[in-house]
Amino acid sequence: MRNRKAVTAVAFAAVAALALSACGSGDDPAAGKPVADVSAEPKTQAATVLDQPFTKPDLVLTDTDGKKYDFREKTKGKPTLIYFGYTNCPDVCPLTMSNIALAKRELPKADQDDLQVVFVTTDPERDTPSSLGKWLTAQDPAFTGLTGDFPTIQAGARQLGIGIDPAKKEKDGTVVSMHGAQVIAFSPKTDDGYVLYGEDTTAEEYAKDLPKLLRGEKP
Repeated sequence: MRNRKAVTAVAFAAVAALALSACGSGDDPAAGKPVADVSAEPKTQAATVLDQPFTKPDLVLTDTDGKKYDFREKTKGKPTLIYFGYTNCPDVCPLTMSNIALAKRELPKADQDDLQVVFVTTDPERDTPSSLGKWLTAQDPAFTGLTGDFPTIQAGARQLGIGIDPAKKEKDGTVVSMHGAQVIAFSPKTDDGYVLYGEDTTAEEYAKDLPKLLRGEKP
């Protein structure tokens, strides 16, 4: 039992290191905590299967058409990926969404239509429904973009163990939004967030896992 606890602690630390790793680092309280209970088995693939899945966050925001979007209601019973980021992110956010988009295109048309990909901005002051919609359309027109007030977004992210900080202006004038870089996959069978991906996950790795995620299976 002692050895298992030791390995689990290492796994916790590895997952916790993902918090606020995108576009900088911050001092959000969630950054020092594990984002989830993960398996103690050695990690040999991109996906981290969670021992204790997340419940879908109670998150009601505004989509790119300016309409109310209830995350739980809209994605109920559907395979869903959620990611928190912002459109002015110079690297991690566009790469993550691009990788998911490329992987999605490898799926049969029916599966593409079934998969829900939701991008929640961490910089709502600049990411209006219109600007967010234009940015996501360049990635995949079917992706859902959500914006709203920052406290609501931050609370929703924390329900998934993802730390985000309010956007702030740097000395050089650039505005940076520090946020966790995790992608959470929700099962269409249970609606729980049961798989986690880090910022280094490639398009090929997503493509390999998506067929199983669509069925609610472990990758």
